[in-house]
Amino acid sequence: MSLEDLLPPGRMITSDEGDGDAQPLWLSDGPATAELWARMRAEHPRSGLWPLLLDALDPDAGEFRPRGSGEVFPEQMTSPASHDPADLLAQWWTACTADDEDDDMLDVKRRLAVTAPFGQAWPGLAPSRGAVAGADELASESVRAFLVDRPRTRLGLVAAGSGAEALTVAGWFGPCNYDNDTAKISAVLGDWGDRFGARVVAVGFATLHLSVAAPPVSERDALLVAGEHFALCPDNVWQGCRPYTLAAYAERITGAHRWDFWWD
Repeated sequence: MSLEDLLPPGRMITSDEGDGDAQPLWLSDGPATAELWARMRAEHPRSGLWPLLLDALDPDAGEFRPRGSGEVFPEQMTSPASHDPADLLAQWWTACTADDEDDDMLDVKRRLAVTAPFGQAWPGLAPSRGAVAGADELASESVRAFLVDRPRTRLGLVAAGSGAEALTVAGWFGPCNYDNDTAKISAVLGDWGDRFGARVVAVGFATLHLSVAAPPVSERDALLVAGEHFALCPDNVWQGCRPYTLAAYAERITGAHRWDFWWD
């Protein structure tokens, strides 16, 4: 059976950028199914096409933004291999915790309270959980659960070696208000895949959903992972976790097999 025989109706997406020759992904016309995702994941070693669940800004809108409307920008991205994940996280942390000349003492105290017990000092990476078993199986289960919550999600196919790389190849620009080079995000996600068994499950307009086979289980490790999440996506802590502190966020992700990110 050929690849075309496996696929439902769909089309190649042409980027709005450049001369219009770039077609970074294939998008299904209708909703994805967990069975279709699993089949395409199994075909990846032969096809070279990585399956992604793609959510839209407004699933009811006919254009299915941003993918269906061509709002993808692969030409703007560098290569994930050209970035060091540890350096990226340290740089982002420093930028997020830096003093602002307009801050008064109360602002400084509030900001330091958010990142306690680390303050402005980058705490470094969380330790690897070692060899991670069952990461791909968990990703399959997470795909099924995601589709129950978001049944209008579509399937995307991207010529990439992993879900982390697929985000860059597909020209996803969700974190553009934070960093407009998705390759940096991909580099960190690839490292999380090695250390925690993290797998990309789905991506929306400015959202990202991961399955995690080996999440942190100790208080110290959870704080360090929370620091990495804050560096990558400070809105997760600043706007998404009450009280808005690293400690509260760390408690929420302890033992959690799903990590979600949202950039304002």
